Amino acid sequence: MKITKRRLLEGGAAAVAASLFAPGSWAQRAGTAAAGGDSAWPTKPVRILVGFPAGASPDLAARAIAEPLSKILRQPVTVENKPGASGNLVADQVAKATDDHTIGALINGNLTIAKLLNPKLSFDPEKDFAPVGMIGTAPLVLVVSGNAPGKTSAEQLLWVRNLGSGGKYGTPGVGTVGHLGMELIKSRAAITAQHKPYTGNPQVIAGLLANEIQLALLPPGLAMPHIKSGKIKAIGVTSPERSPLASELPTIRDADVRGADLEIWTALAAPAGMKPAAIARLNAALVEVLGSPEVSQALLKTGWQAQPGSPDALAKRMRADTTRLGGVIIMKGIHSEA
Repeated sequence: MKITKRRLLEGGAAAVAASLFAPGSWAQRAGTAAAGGDSAWPTKPVRILVGFPAGASPDLAARAIAEPLSKILRQPVTVENKPGASGNLVADQVAKATDDHTIGALINGNLTIAKLLNPKLSFDPEKDFAPVGMIGTAPLVLVVSGNAPGKTSAEQLLWVRNLGSGGKYGTPGVGTVGHLGMELIKSRAAITAQHKPYTGNPQVIAGLLANEIQLALLPPGLAMPHIKSGKIKAIGVTSPERSPLASELPTIRDADVRGADLEIWTALAAPAGMKPAAIARLNAALVEVLGSPEVSQALLKTGWQAQPGSPDALAKRMRADTTRLGGVIIMKGIHSEA
């Protein structure tokens, strides 16, 4: 049997996912957590830790739900920002919390591939967290520089292919979703552009405008103003269907890029040792909050589409992302010190 890069990608990813969801894993614990409720919890204020600065998109998501949660739980719900290491510093603190009232608004990288990227991390996403529920999701937008020829997504994608290894794509850093997502797209779309890491997405956009790079994956909130002004062009969003966050854009599937669906997300997670009854009550409150039109609209304005769901649904999403991006990490030998 011929071993292709795609077979390596899928096979390696499947092995990663199988190990993460063995008996006693997230999904099993999440099912236990959802089985009961305890109206006595919480007995004191609840802390939501965020691993990014105030005003960053995960912070905005956490603040959109904090006050409505406090009304349902009848206890103050506070948001504390502790930036560092792409959220992994906060993830470590949440994993080690023992007070039953400290949780984290964590991004997908913290809850899926963190240990694969950096085996030196002191927390293990498989063992140290209990899923509570998704807060919101967002696609990324595959964009090209404004001088790319062609009017359609397919024509712009062909231009990128024809650049060969002389083309460059930009990301906000090694091991970020933008980096792994681009490598996934490259494997599915016959693109050979080379990676140029920057320190953040604003710098990626500056690189596109200066034609230092020709391709990137960007959050809709950052990409859309430049797309509307014509300074950069959009091939499409990476979600399976069109997104309300960028409703005028097609999907990359429409440009015949298959098997590269990808979204960023923020979710609530608790320490693995938190009482199952507390997890169940917190999830029920979160689902109620996210079902509110006011909260849904507030999230939409900050770049998130509300995604209420069960702990088990979040665990399944972790599995899917670990399968998809873990395979990229294995195939490309990507490592990060963050």
